Amino acid sequence: MEKAIIKKIAQELDSGFNCYYNSKTDEIVAIPNFSQFTDDEDFKEAFSDSLEKVKKHKTDFIKIEALESFESFKIMELFVEQMSEQNLKAELENVLANKKPFQNFKHKVDHSDFRQNWFEFKQKELEKKVENELERGKPAHNNVYKK
Repeated sequence: MEKAIIKKIAQELDSGFNCYYNSKTDEIVAIPNFSQFTDDEDFKEAFSDSLEKVKKHKTDFIKIEALESFESFKIMELFVEQMSEQNLKAELENVLANKKPFQNFKHKVDHSDFRQNWFEFKQKELEKKVENELERGKPAHNNVYKK
C-alpha cells in the first residue's frame, strides 16, 4: 500500500470525511460524514457525483469511516500516556477527566510547545487506522448513503 494514499485518507478522516478507496484505480472519494448534515437534500446534491460513483462501483471501494468521538478521545489518551513532560501530562490528564475534554485539550495543546508533536502523533494514529481498515478490505457494499 502506497504511503501517500494512506496519508491522504488519514488527512480526510481528520477533517471529518468518510473515505472510499478503490484499490483497482487508487482513487479516493471523500464525502463528509453524513450525520453532520441536517439538510440532506443539499448535501446529496453537492456530493451527488461522488455518491453516485461509489454507489455504482460499490464492490470496488473500501469504506473508511471518520472517527467516532470515542476513537478521537482514545488518540488523545494515547498521546498523553506517551508524554515525557510531566507538568503538561498532568494538566492534560486532568483535562481529559473533566467537562469539554475535546475543546480544552485542543486549547491546552495549541498553547504549548507540543502542538506539532500532537499533530504528528494524531496523523500517525490515523494512518494506523487507515492501514488496518485497508488490510481488512471491507468493500463499501450497502454502506453508501441512500439516494
